[in-house]
Amino acid sequence: MKKISIEEELEILKSNVVEIIPEDGLYEKLKKAREEGRPLRVKLGADPSAPDLHLGHAVVLRKLKQFQDLGHQVVFIIGDFTARIGDPSGRSETRKPLTPEQVKKNALTYQEQVGKILDVSKAEIRYQEEWFGKMKLEDVLVLTSKYTIARMLERDDFAQRFKEQKPIFIHEIMYPLLQAYDSVAIKADIELGGTDQKFNLIVGREIQREYGLEPQVAMLMPILEGLDGKQKMSKSLGNYIGLTEPPNQMYGKVMSIPDELIIRYFELATELPKEEIRKIEQEMREGKLNPRDAKARLAREIVKIYHGEEASLKAEEEFNRIFRNKELPENVPEVEISEPKIWIVKLLTQVGAAKSNSEAKRLIFQGAVEIDGTRIEDINLDISIDKPFILRVGKHFFRRIKRA
Repeated sequence: MKKISIEEELEILKSNVVEIIPEDGLYEKLKKAREEGRPLRVKLGADPSAPDLHLGHAVVLRKLKQFQDLGHQVVFIIGDFTARIGDPSGRSETRKPLTPEQVKKNALTYQEQVGKILDVSKAEIRYQEEWFGKMKLEDVLVLTSKYTIARMLERDDFAQRFKEQKPIFIHEIMYPLLQAYDSVAIKADIELGGTDQKFNLIVGREIQREYGLEPQVAMLMPILEGLDGKQKMSKSLGNYIGLTEPPNQMYGKVMSIPDELIIRYFELATELPKEEIRKIEQEMREGKLNPRDAKARLAREIVKIYHGEEASLKAEEEFNRIFRNKELPENVPEVEISEPKIWIVKLLTQVGAAKSNSEAKRLIFQGAVEIDGTRIEDINLDISIDKPFILRVGKHFFRRIKRA
């Protein structure tokens, strides 16, 4: 990338950012780094509390990529210690701790997933084990002496729980301190996070100062809403689009988002220039562009980022074949059933369309279950397996059922 001015660099890095703390901090860091002839050290941490990263994570990862493209040193921290606690941000109750085995299993996939956005050969991929694994009790006590309970209880979620007399455990109070110490360990100049991470990032600034370091600048990114259009994208809520999902599944999920999120997804989840996005927005507002066509463009752009252009075009072709032309997918998995008849609820759980009987019943009540194109509405129905049929659940689940 050609050499650009600090002002030009600042303009690139401030795009889509909600807040920078302190406001002039990024400019000062960029200026000082140039004077010292070194790159900034830019930190992002992620807890491997679930095996999949999703488009919500990608909003911040893509900002990290901008820093990398501008020649700065990005540091991605896999929170193998903090994941065992669980981030209390926005929580009204204590998270269930993960075992070290669960954390390790999830962490193994993170480097590969991050590589879909970052150039991992130029990034520092660090694990908290490097510093916390060597800490003695004395070191932990020194860390806890650098922040007060009163300050910790200023945090919104802790304050609310304290007011409602809900338990706040000591290990939860440790979470912001451990995340903050990561910034000390890697000498971060900048830390990125979602707006829900504001408290944690500010604690990082204060703990760095306590350890004699220049405080990092906190850059807060917007939270991407999930497929339901209401709550933030989350694996636990099931409203997410995973970075490693197959192209067809990724395309189909994007096509299911509410129309009012189209522009927001263009802004936060694609690489389209602002001018192009504004044009799409204006054409939809004026009725010149059907939201469905805009969404198809959005789905292509997102699939292209993670799977390439050819895969995005094939995913669109497959989607149109199934949903516009009412055809079946090219490859429908077959499931053999040994009984001559099977309860519809049991069938859904047996083929993996539902995790429980209650979920299966809910899908039927919602009108999401079809057999050979006929909607099933009776939860007590027994299905005859005398001849093969196509089971469809929702928009993306197809199985060819036949007798064993």
